Amino acid sequence: MFRDRDSAERAYQSLSSRGYGKDDVNVLMSDETRKTHFGDDTRRTELGDKAMEGAGVGSAIGGTAGAIIGAIAAIGTSVALPGLGLIVAGPLAAALAGAGAGGLTGGLVGALVGSGIPEEHAAEYESGIKNGGIVMGVKPRNEEDARYFEEEFRRHNGDKIYKY
Repeated sequence: MFRDRDSAERAYQSLSSRGYGKDDVNVLMSDETRKTHFGDDTRRTELGDKAMEGAGVGSAIGGTAGAIIGAIAAIGTSVALPGLGLIVAGPLAAALAGAGAGGLTGGLVGALVGSGIPEEHAAEYESGIKNGGIVMGVKPRNEEDARYFEEEFRRHNGDKIYKY
């Protein structure tokens, strides 16, 4: 979890430097955080473009399974979850949408737990997001990458860094 755009950008660049692309990286933040750090009047970057994917799609997730499947097909791997006020980009977006998180209170914690994150860590991430944090995660391809990312995230002021 990162508290500001610059820290998140530097961490994202460490992922890019190892050959990880935007489809490998999960990014979660509140819509308010997206507007503050990645809105129309902020500088353009790859992470910013990823954050905007979920906001600019014109579709929101929430409702029947058919609507969810159609929305995923239409917008790819980024979704806006209006019931939770979240923007989610990356592989986790499909899992959140599939869980119907847009219509559920506490849907974020449930979806994170369902993706293998322990409940206490999922609750920490949800709280951090509600307080303006930017949560970023990636599934490392090997142990060397895992160690590198952990070091880089810490070096760039990351908080609540866990390996699963």
